[in-house]
Amino acid sequence: MLRFLGITFGLLTQAVFLATLPSIYRFLRNDYAFATAGSLWIDAGLALLFVLPHSILLYPKTRAWITRRLRSEFYGSLFCLATCVGLSIQFAFWRGSPFVVWAWPESLRPVIRFGFLACWVALFYSLFLTGLGYQTGLTPWWHWLRRRPLQRRQFHPIGAYRYLRHPAYFSFLGLVWLTPVITADRAVLIVVWSAYIYVGSYLKDQRLAKLIGEPYERYMTEVPGYPLITWGPLARRPLLPLLSFAASTSESRGVAESARKAA
Repeated sequence: MLRFLGITFGLLTQAVFLATLPSIYRFLRNDYAFATAGSLWIDAGLALLFVLPHSILLYPKTRAWITRRLRSEFYGSLFCLATCVGLSIQFAFWRGSPFVVWAWPESLRPVIRFGFLACWVALFYSLFLTGLGYQTGLTPWWHWLRRRPLQRRQFHPIGAYRYLRHPAYFSFLGLVWLTPVITADRAVLIVVWSAYIYVGSYLKDQRLAKLIGEPYERYMTEVPGYPLITWGPLARRPLLPLLSFAASTSESRGVAESARKAA
């Protein structure tokens, strides 16, 4: 029975993910600007409905709490399902706005639309490089289904990750920003989700630096988080953390060597 429930849960998650994709496309294309007008505070709350559960589930202590009660192979599926449900609620209750904050000139709108489509390609390309199946929970679930152990993922920057630390987030930002007409409700979405992506990028760097250690620390000194960022936590990191790490390692080795000689 437990295995049947696990199989059902995995299949349900992937079905919900595929069913949510068209709505995500239409929402980011700003089709919902024509929805019934309403309070922008509702839209701000709905935008946070994606941000908050997403952040809580990514918090290491939350993940540890969940995986003590649920097999780790199902954590990715749970994360994907919670994300899709939150987005579906957001789409269902999103309020439009007739107020136009910014409109691109007609001559440039084909360029904006092309950029929007190009960002979709870039997003899936970036996710493919790191394993799209991990993002949707499919890969861990599939290994569980086949009763095969899941190998630990290795850190090897390839493709776009050799030039940006967060190409997937950068592509998603393009999807949020690139729309021919920015209505007031879209401006709210841009502000909330852009802030979340910026903070989320920083927190992801922190998580990976803690998980991977020195290789990721060195990676952050060589590759910026985003293009044209030359300062702040998403620029190339200074060498100081690495030097401190190397110094502490050298000191530990010296102490160990002294203790060996004394013995």
